[in-house]
Amino acid sequence: MSRIVLGLAYDGAGWHGWQTQPGGLTVQDRVEAALCEFLDQDAVPTICAGRTDSGVHALQQIIHLDTAAQRRDESWVRGLNALLPPSISVSWAQPVAPGFHARFEARARTYFYILRCSRVRSPHLHSRVGWAHYALDLGRMRAAAAHLVGEHDFSAFRSSECQAASPVRTLQRLDIASDGEFMVFRFQANAFLHHMVRNLMGTLIAVGRGRHEPEWAAQLLAGRDRTRAAATFSAAGLYLAHVAYPEAYGLPSATPESLLRSHLGWALGDAWATT
Repeated sequence: MSRIVLGLAYDGAGWHGWQTQPGGLTVQDRVEAALCEFLDQDAVPTICAGRTDSGVHALQQIIHLDTAAQRRDESWVRGLNALLPPSISVSWAQPVAPGFHARFEARARTYFYILRCSRVRSPHLHSRVGWAHYALDLGRMRAAAAHLVGEHDFSAFRSSECQAASPVRTLQRLDIASDGEFMVFRFQANAFLHHMVRNLMGTLIAVGRGRHEPEWAAQLLAGRDRTRAAATFSAAGLYLAHVAYPEAYGLPSATPESLLRSHLGWALGDAWATT
């Protein structure tokens, strides 16, 4: 048996998240169906780096699977993409050492949240970016973000449905860049709780609107009470952007910013140079 790693990108707008469900309308269900057809097998279980919710996109989702089939790396890419819908694509494929695990070997995960601040919503960006019809103060949000970086108990930003054994996570960085009407939020952590990024977004936006002072973020962390934090923000602008693994596995390398430009065709990543 060989262990194969696939890099995936997908538009999550039409899917009920990553994880398989009885209705079959998830990214995992569709990918595994394509794998079964490609490999002529009845079942091909996959393990992902991180489960994405309904409506959440991926610039780079990592999955692994075990198979006795022998295929060239390019055959995996072309063969699977011929069987997948336009909203899901295999970016690359590579065999890897048997000890590799897409979830447990991940050292960091990066999410982008793309937010458009404009009085009127754009039908062309519907489901692709979050939307705020009010102005936001970038300085206030950056001040709030500074309180959130580090190892904390993130119970105040955890969904009631979260199944993680511990609410403690290390938020390695939280950067906010501005590019015209757009704001790009970058969250990097060792791992995330269910709805954690969207809940953090709700709090940052409340601070940016002037409803709370930046110190409110630190107070929420200390209080560990989800009911006192802001509402969960829209999934529309959220992208799983990058998953980092030890270099010894030799997986294809790309920065989150380059993936943002490559998949969305936008130069928003250039805004980081000015932060």
